[in-house]
Amino acid sequence: MIATGFMKTLFIDRWLQCSGVFLACLVIPAEATEVALAGVFPGKVLVVINGGSPRALPVGATTQEGVRVIAVDSDGAVVEVDGRRQRLIVGQQALNLGGDGRRVSVTVQADSRGQFHVPGSINGSAIRFVVDTGATYVSLGRGDASRAGIDVSRAEPVMMQTANGVAQAWKVKLDSVRVGDVVLRNVDGIVQGTDMPFALLGMSFLSRMEMRHDGPSLQLRQRY
Repeated sequence: MIATGFMKTLFIDRWLQCSGVFLACLVIPAEATEVALAGVFPGKVLVVINGGSPRALPVGATTQEGVRVIAVDSDGAVVEVDGRRQRLIVGQQALNLGGDGRRVSVTVQADSRGQFHVPGSINGSAIRFVVDTGATYVSLGRGDASRAGIDVSRAEPVMMQTANGVAQAWKVKLDSVRVGDVVLRNVDGIVQGTDMPFALLGMSFLSRMEMRHDGPSLQLRQRY
């Protein structure tokens, strides 16, 4: 069963955790190379490259993917990917570098009820979102899906737990989801069997963001 409940609390600086160890990630979009720092040891590191199996690498080693270990200490390591150097700290969130090193972000203001509404688009079709960390996927109504050119006739049917009980829905792949200047591709989504007053900006989008809540403002910064 897939959760679609409205946001109860906000994740602040959401941590990545795998098999009991925290990961620090470096993403180089141009080459699509992801390096995850799973642990540090005297003179070597334990890394995961592009989601593969963990590898122990000594200082000075260079992998076939072009990842080179420059230095290691008790807190983290310095790695180089295609000429770019970055210090990774075990427990640090993923860091996305592009062009001049700046990450795309958008700031959303809360309404009088504390909800974060933001205009955006799905597959180029304008839509209004509400940020919902309780929703597993980006979720939209049947009418919005039709306007976005989403055909559910070949989509995977799923059963959804809603406030009114179990309902029919369809799991789809959204070509693009835009919020401000942030654009993500190939986002998992859910099309509800009925219309909705707004779409839910769920965790299939938000998990790829760094979220910072400061009073009435919520900053979403793209990680990858």
